[in-house]
Amino acid sequence: MSAPTSSTVAGSGGPADPAAPSPRRALPGSAFLAAARGERPTRLPVWFMRQAGRSLPEYRQARQGTAMLESCLTPDLAAEITLQPVRRYGVDAAVLYSDIVVPLKVAGVGVDIVAGTGPVIDEPVRTDADVAALPRLEPDAVAPVADAVRLLLGELGDTPLIGFAGAPFTLASYLVEGGPSRNHERTKALMHAEPATWHALLDHLADLTLTFLRAQVEAGVDAVQLFDSWAGALSERDYRALVMPHSAKVLAGLADAGVPRVHFGVGTGELLTAMGEAGADVVGVDWRVPLDEATRRIGPGRAVQGNLDPAVLFAGPEVVEREVRRIVDEGRAAPGHVVNLGHGVLPETDPDALARVVDLVHALPVT
Repeated sequence: MSAPTSSTVAGSGGPADPAAPSPRRALPGSAFLAAARGERPTRLPVWFMRQAGRSLPEYRQARQGTAMLESCLTPDLAAEITLQPVRRYGVDAAVLYSDIVVPLKVAGVGVDIVAGTGPVIDEPVRTDADVAALPRLEPDAVAPVADAVRLLLGELGDTPLIGFAGAPFTLASYLVEGGPSRNHERTKALMHAEPATWHALLDHLADLTLTFLRAQVEAGVDAVQLFDSWAGALSERDYRALVMPHSAKVLAGLADAGVPRVHFGVGTGELLTAMGEAGADVVGVDWRVPLDEATRRIGPGRAVQGNLDPAVLFAGPEVVEREVRRIVDEGRAAPGHVVNLGHGVLPETDPDALARVVDLVHALPVT
């Protein structure tokens, strides 16, 4: 394990004790962290969203008999699952094994992940009274997640660890709809018909998300990713007026944390300019927009992450190599490029296909 740095991190209740060293490791050779800062590392960094998950046989074995949320909140199990793709693929970053609704769960919201459905909320949130009744997330409640981070710091060597949280809009969608939704009709109805209620809800969720991410930062993660699964359902106008200020609050609340901030959403090609203004250091891009065009939309000073279509991994080695080379070429338009998928690894993906992508990316020239 590398020596800890001496920097301090702003905490959930204010600045950290200036006399206490940060647990974060010094990782001067990290290609991922260099690219996230807009630098040109000696090799292209690559990791995969949802790399620790159902596509790995060792994951299925480790999680056998354990419910999803329970596995996220069992520190030694969450740490083991986080490590699995690092061992198998040699990726340039680990992402903390978690789920978007974990902060809701630890705050005390009734939520479960139902197989074949996804997150299901016991009591949907649709009125002022519902918003007022939502519990606040206390930093102590995040202890199982922070404990998993601490376990990982001693196991990851020089591989950086990315913390993780869902963005306020995506959390709100689950709360308002009561579960996954194709059209987000209740969510959009609330945001347009009751804007005061809507903003109160998202402000509450921004605070919750910030508390969740700060706990991970204080435990020692090297970067954070704010994941907005459903933001692509919005127009740019609605995103800017009704969602962006709350995501920006989360990102601004981590500005002094000393770690790169990644912001990613699915289907957000029309939102990339706004997302570039929201305050992240790296903007994740799904597969629908080429990275050179995405870089133009995002604007200067932001690195990009992405953006191989996860389905292309099923097309065979020749197609995958062609697409990876194209994406790497397009990514050179950005100040920094972290190679990734345009969304998460699909459950039936052949792990060998991911291993070949890592080997190829590491063999390609940076410039």
